[in-house]
Amino acid sequence: MSNNRAGSFIGGLLLGSALGTITGLLMAPRTGRETRRLLKKSADALPELAEDLSTSVQLQADRLSESALRNWDETLLRLKQAIAAGIEASAREQQALKQVTDEEVPADARPLVTTEDRRSQE
Repeated sequence: MSNNRAGSFIGGLLLGSALGTITGLLMAPRTGRETRRLLKKSADALPELAEDLSTSVQLQADRLSESALRNWDETLLRLKQAIAAGIEASAREQQALKQVTDEEVPADARPLVTTEDRRSQE
């Protein structure tokens, strides 16, 4: 999470610096010639600034991608564990129900053909 904040801060800092420079040049009490010269210097620096910003954004995208991949792997592992626990609990419950049924139903009241027998005949 701190990586996201750091990248956002750096991007905001660079963008704010560029906007502040342009605003300061336009508002400064200089002659038109001096202002144009400063604007030209600023415009010449923009490709470098854009490259720095692009690099910063790429680094942030890589960090986010790695973070998302880690989160996905962790989520998948927890899901597999939950499914395994559910299958195990279901098997235990099925066994418990079978024992209760065997204990409660007298042998002479049980069906002669069980569901398992029917399945094996098919």
